[in-house]
Amino acid sequence: MLRRSLVLLAAALAGVLLLVPSTQGAAALASDDFPVTVIAANGKITVPRKPRRIVSLSPSATESLFAIGAGRQVVAVDDQSDYPSSAPRTRLSGFTPNAEAVAAYRPDLVIVAFDANTVVASLKRLHIPVLLQPAPRTLLQAYEQIKQLGRATGHALAARTLIARTRTRIARLVAASTDRARGVSFYHELSPDYYSATSRTFIGTVYKLFGLRNIADAAEGSGSGYPKLAGEYVIAQDPRLVVLADTKCCGQTRATVAARPGWDRIRAVRTGSIVLLDDSIASRWGPRVLNFVRAIASALRTSVRS
Repeated sequence: MLRRSLVLLAAALAGVLLLVPSTQGAAALASDDFPVTVIAANGKITVPRKPRRIVSLSPSATESLFAIGAGRQVVAVDDQSDYPSSAPRTRLSGFTPNAEAVAAYRPDLVIVAFDANTVVASLKRLHIPVLLQPAPRTLLQAYEQIKQLGRATGHALAARTLIARTRTRIARLVAASTDRARGVSFYHELSPDYYSATSRTFIGTVYKLFGLRNIADAAEGSGSGYPKLAGEYVIAQDPRLVVLADTKCCGQTRATVAARPGWDRIRAVRTGSIVLLDDSIASRWGPRVLNFVRAIASALRTSVRS
């Protein structure tokens, strides 16, 4: 549960960080010439030459780097970057980064999701370019981050192609499911102690595409976007769809959910409308967001009953 707690804390912290989207012009985006300047959450960052030794302390960025063809330039990733399996995983931490440990890999570009331990300033003093890419709140912001990575690594065209393909596929999945989904209530579970995500989070915006109703919205209290619900509250809300994003960390299954006291009264449990989702797919904002959308669309098509 310690790792899960860290993930939840990271998500909450990331949600309040400011994301400044890229404002590069169309002409600049069409070129991979260096030096290039991108506008990340930590301001204007100039990358003097095409990076050959990239360190990623962001699992989402790691997935995007490999998806746009920059994988061969990546020499080290953090301990949570478990996808793709070919990524050079290390003991580096994205939650508690150590600038000296990162610098030991002699990077010419570092990507981070959190500016913990003042890592951005520390690496800047070592003249190492750093892109700060905190958790976005919308798909558009997620696409901007992929675009930034494409520019900064010399894969601008591949990044734009990936974004266009992802947007098209997501639009098709949503269009085919909207009529069935509109107004359907759902519960998204981050952990077995009932932490969830509201519509104010990136996770929540994915569900909003379908017009689904998030039962966590009415329970938002802390303002973090990740409230802890009560089991009795979930039962009373009687969601028609339950999505488990704690299958790997915490071993949750349809059987464990059905065995919870009183949960046999929940409509989603009675009808089998329970989605088992890979934890990382639900918590990251890289190219596998398409898998997230596809899982919800599939559940709406095959499980949710009128």
